[in-house]
Amino acid sequence: MPGKTLLSVESTGAGKIGAVSAALIGIGGMVGGGIFAVLGTAVSVAHGGTAIAFALAGLVALLTCYSYVKLSCKFPESGGTAVFLDEAFGANLGTGGLNLILWLSYLVTIALYAAAFAFYGETFFSNNPPWMHHLLISVAILLPCGINLTNATLVSESESFIVIGKLILLGIVVAAGLFQIDTARLATSNWSSPGALVTGGMIIFVAYEGFELIANAAEDVRDPQKNLPRAFFGCVLFVIVLYILVAIVTVGGVSEQTIAAEKDYALASAARPALGQAGFILVSIAALLATFSAINATIYGNARLGYSLARDGELPEPLDHTRGNNPQDGVLVTVALSLLLANTVDLQAIAILGSAGFLLIFAAVCGAAFKLAAQTGARRTLAGLGVVACLSALGTLLAHTAGEDPRALAIFSAMIVIAYLFEWVYPQVSGRPLRDPRRN
Repeated sequence: MPGKTLLSVESTGAGKIGAVSAALIGIGGMVGGGIFAVLGTAVSVAHGGTAIAFALAGLVALLTCYSYVKLSCKFPESGGTAVFLDEAFGANLGTGGLNLILWLSYLVTIALYAAAFAFYGETFFSNNPPWMHHLLISVAILLPCGINLTNATLVSESESFIVIGKLILLGIVVAAGLFQIDTARLATSNWSSPGALVTGGMIIFVAYEGFELIANAAEDVRDPQKNLPRAFFGCVLFVIVLYILVAIVTVGGVSEQTIAAEKDYALASAARPALGQAGFILVSIAALLATFSAINATIYGNARLGYSLARDGELPEPLDHTRGNNPQDGVLVTVALSLLLANTVDLQAIAILGSAGFLLIFAAVCGAAFKLAAQTGARRTLAGLGVVACLSALGTLLAHTAGEDPRALAIFSAMIVIAYLFEWVYPQVSGRPLRDPRRN
């Protein structure tokens, strides 16, 4: 979610931030709507081995994190991922398509958070009619749209409190849940096959992607050569441990039948054994706040990413316009596409789309670190291992999706085709040249 970084950095004004503040940006991005949305999906695939699935996804995130550290220290600019790709490979059809896929992937995360908001919101009502789910999805996106069009910093001013609040809540759920674990549920006999564990980890990889937000704040980090590595590695390692503990408490404390029945709000179900119905309600409220905040921040950031891409000639010129320093056209386009996606694609398919999109982008970023190793001081072995890990994870995920959810695979393929077709046709039709950062 680019928005969380941009908002958090802006709130610091002209001051510099340290390693802890930068790490909180990454933690806020990872422990946002993702864990609330995908926990049940992970359990449905990995079963008793869900903690292993989260660990495998965390390992891929950690390898990618290495490339982000090296690139962020060399290019501490607010553009983050898009800057790294352009610096390594230039402004061309290849990077243009990847940048547009990144923009589309953030649309997917908005849809993911909106779907999670709707599922947790429905727990407060009984006998929900079919239209209730779509109403809650639309409310979850349209209200942040209004905030972004009028006062985009409203939620950002309380973002740090929301992040800390989420961590405290998850800490309470984990601490209480550790005393309610049935170890038999975690036995290897209840694990899925090794291939399914890997697949489960890659489906929920979208819950890890937020660490890359630190790259957008790199120019605001004090002593970046020292603090950026601490922030990146610190936040990823912290979240890996947190997710593993959450998975253990969920699988060990709640029967698989209950998780299957309440898959879409599994984290709230995990709180019930130790904290009762009050814990279920508390987690549901926290999920609504977390997903709403994440949607608001992602709309903000994606509109500005679209503005940056339009400025470089990769998106239509109207997205390059602002009103009062606010790219309102970008906000409206982001919201319209997110509404369409969230209301037409189911939660698991959305999670697959988000994970696949970011795995592809992260493979390219690791490739950028490999190519620029002489400038960044990166070890080609580790950067190359990141490329292999991301592409292998992507291949595993897509192979599983082809058999289990071909519609999601078709949508992902269409997303890639549309991105590259647009980047090929648009410059020729518009006559707008691409801006190559290496020539500025």
